[in-house]
Amino acid sequence: MHLDQLRRLDADLLLALDALLTESNVTRAAQRLGVGQSAMSARLARLREVFEDRLFVPSPDGRGVLATPRALALRPVLAKVLELIDEMLGPVVDFEPATTRRTFTVALHEIPAVMLAPDLVPRVATAAPSARLVFVSPPDAELLAERLESGAIDICIGNRGLAQTAWRMRTLFEDRFLTAQRKGHPRGCAPLDLDVFCAAEHLLVSADGGGFFGQVDAALAALARERRVALSIQNYALAAALVGSSDYLCTLPSRFLHRFADALDLFEPPIELGAVELAAYWHPRNQDDPAHRWLRDQIFAAATATGRR
Repeated sequence: MHLDQLRRLDADLLLALDALLTESNVTRAAQRLGVGQSAMSARLARLREVFEDRLFVPSPDGRGVLATPRALALRPVLAKVLELIDEMLGPVVDFEPATTRRTFTVALHEIPAVMLAPDLVPRVATAAPSARLVFVSPPDAELLAERLESGAIDICIGNRGLAQTAWRMRTLFEDRFLTAQRKGHPRGCAPLDLDVFCAAEHLLVSADGGGFFGQVDAALAALARERRVALSIQNYALAAALVGSSDYLCTLPSRFLHRFADALDLFEPPIELGAVELAAYWHPRNQDDPAHRWLRDQIFAAATATGRR
């Protein structure tokens, strides 16, 4: 690349060269650009320095100028350059969901996936039938930051403590915990009190796998109480199936459990567990991207639909 020449070349010179090639007259070229003849002459002098060629010489009949072979050779290239610049400076092309073939990648854990996906997937499939959705588990914090910045992950959905300061964030919804048991459970359908809760056998979903102590157990310990966790699993969706076919109790976010309300009875747990808040995070570089904005709108709408259930 001819960096020295490129540094001396600017849009004014390109437009001056185009006007001179079009008009073959310095005065008319100046009028075309709305500048004085002296300013046009100065630009021609600079063009000659950049291209190391006279570019235009006086016409023998005194009526304007004639382009040199070098200037004529520049004409088709100049037309392409000006067209590309015009395209670059033009308005952003609107995103068209109906025709896009873009792949959107959303990082989220299993519980938000189960809560959001049944509303999000058909919404995207209807509005953007040629688009593709990818759900992935969020990587560790450092890798997640890299993938959001690079665009490998479009949006991450998780709890409020996940975000970095620079990320954009919007709360999707707040949730509370409920305790589930199978329909026809031998203890009946009476409200749960603390003694019954502690005496029952429980299923715990351990995100790391193999754990027997979670948020419920910490809340019980603060009351000098404990429960028996008889089964620890790592898969949230499996929890509903296992509770529905056993006498275990399981305490999970309500919007997740309501997906399985046909097979489960749901109760308020007899301890205070606080709220679950789910939020969407994305890198600010994507804030104004029309396609990304559309995806966010679909997620926000799906979260609202989930919250109505």
